[in-house]
Formats: sequence, structure tokens, C-alpha cells
Amino acid sequence: MPLNVRAAVVHAPNEPFVIETLQLEGPGKGEVLIHVKTTGLCHSDLHVYEGKAPWQFPVLLGHEAAGVVVECGPDVTRFKPGDHVIPFLIPHCGKCQYCARPEKTNLCVEAFNRLRPRESHFSMNGKPVSQLWGLGTFADYTVLPEDTIAKVRDDAPFDPICYIGCGATTGIGAAMFSARIEPGSSVIVFGLGGIGLNVVQGARLAGAKIIIGVDMNPAKEAVARQFGVTEFVNPKEIEKLTSHLMKLTGGGADYTFECIGIPQVMRQAFECTNPAWGKAYVIGVAPHGSEVSAIPTQLMMGRQWTGCYMGGARLDRLPEIVDWYVDGKINLDALVTHRLPLERIGEGFRMMQSGESIRTIVVL
Repeated sequence: MPLNVRAAVVHAPNEPFVIETLQLEGPGKGEVLIHVKTTGLCHSDLHVYEGKAPWQFPVLLGHEAAGVVVECGPDVTRFKPGDHVIPFLIPHCGKCQYCARPEKTNLCVEAFNRLRPRESHFSMNGKPVSQLWGLGTFADYTVLPEDTIAKVRDDAPFDPICYIGCGATTGIGAAMFSARIEPGSSVIVFGLGGIGLNVVQGARLAGAKIIIGVDMNPAKEAVARQFGVTEFVNPKEIEKLTSHLMKLTGGGADYTFECIGIPQVMRQAFECTNPAWGKAYVIGVAPHGSEVSAIPTQLMMGRQWTGCYMGGARLDRLPEIVDWYVDGKINLDALVTHRLPLERIGEGFRMMQSGESIRTIVVL
């Protein structure tokens, strides 16, 4: 028998969320039914909501969550009812060529399949409601493949460890797992939202000496300095931003991170790296169809321009990051600026659009 669940559904791009009762099919082979306790609001959800990333509507958004296993389908061996878990956008099938090369990538071939609409476990009045990227966590319950969830310690609070399912790991991981910032390095972070501040946090943990935060919102300076920024730069107050940043870093940063999703800023982040060994990371998600360009001679001396997905983290790194939070090594509490019930999820999306929030968590 399908389970009736309460969910926040979007029926078309930019339409208000509607709290609906959906029918959820139970877990099949290799799948797990999860009671969602908390779920974060991420800008990736906002991109789909605004129609900037293609998806099938009506849709159940949400991918950053924490919850408890309720039921396991046939052949599930890694989980049992009562386990505390976090979903992750990148599965780990353990069989593909990507999973076999952990020194090369954190991706899995299955990740590409799940980034496209597919058969959903959710329906309403007999018609399917798609699960964003195969997850769909803006509901009391969801069903997920076991290779896309990580078991975490029971004493970690659901609020805020759901943030580790995407935003916190994407930022901290970019600095520590992908870039592997060395002690004494210079770092520039463009965009001090939920991702950028975690890049700052990761750079500080890695021992960076200079951490420059770039953001047009002066209200971000105080929290940015709290997380490790040594210099705050407001682009609206600087006539020649690239030259200014090159000067502050003594000829270009060792590492830069674009955390906004604006192609022009991606290029700017690349151009203010050290011309011989600087490395620029693209983290922000640009609107579908966007393009970015560069002058070829800026690559010839050794600059590198690259990206990293989900901070370069694999599924098995999530329990470790939860440990870091519980042990006080990383700070998530200061980044959760708002908490809302499911019925007010639309307010959370409006705050993302206005830049009022860093991270909003919906408590179910």
C-alpha cells in the first residue's frame, strides 16, 4: 500500500509551493524508505524553481536532508530501521570505472543518470510527481537507493547536519579535498553565501595565510571574518577589481573559488590567480546554456581553470564531516540563519532570492 505523505510541490516554474498529500510507493530492491527530519534550502533547488535548469514539473524539490531509516527493501545490506542517514547527490555504485578511480574523481556513472528526470516513487491522483535528481526531500518521507545515502552517528543533531548533504560539503570539500590548499597559501572566494563561507572555513582549516572574501553585500563582512576571511572586498567600492586583488595577493592568488554562478565572475576569478601556478575553481551553478571564455595566453604559463562537483567529496566522506561538526572542528550553527516549518517554505525561497539568508532549514 502506498504511503500518504505531506509534501511541498511546485507545479510549474516560479509558481508558489503547494502543500499536497502525495502517494509514495514503498522501497523496492536496493532502496530505503526514509523519514525526513530536516531539509536545507539550496540555490540549486532555486535554479530549478526559477526555470534556469530544466526539469520535469510538477516536481518535489529538495536534496539536502537528514533523516531516519524506516524500512529497507529487498537486498539492502548496509542499513537497518533506525539508522540516521544523509542523502548525497553523488551515488557510489562501487562497480563503474569512476568508482574504481577514487584518486581521479568523486563521481559515479550513476550520478549522470540521476541528474535527469526518471521514474518517480511519488504520485498525486495517479499522476507522477518527479523527484529532483532522484531525491526529493521536501516531504515527510522519501524513498532512495541505498547507494546514495550515508549512515552517520546517532548523536549528531538533524539540524544542522542536513547542511552537510550539500552546501557545507561542497564548500569545505572544494578547499580541502579538491584544491587541497597548502598551509601559507593565498585564497580568494567570490560570493560569501552558504557555499562561499564554507570554502572560507575549509581554507582556514587547511592553513591558508591570506583569505580574501569578495561580496557586494557589506553585511557579509562580519560573518566572513568570523569564519576566517583576512580581507573583505566589496566590488562596488573598487574601480579595478582584478588589479586590486592581484596586488593584495602579491601577484595573484594560489587558489580562487567562484561560488555564485555568474560567467563573468568565473572569468574574473580565473584572471586574478597567479599566472604561473594559480588554480581557479568553478563551484557556482550558472544558468542553463551559459558560456564562459578566456584569453588563451592567460593559460599558457600554467594557470589552471577547473571545477569540482560536491566539493570533490565521495559518499563515504560525509560521516567524517559530521564528526568534524560534532567535535567542534567546523561551525555550521552560525550559517543556519533561519528555520521554518514546511508550510512556510516559500518564505525561505524568497530569502534566498533576496540574499537575506545564508542557509534556511525546514524542520519537518
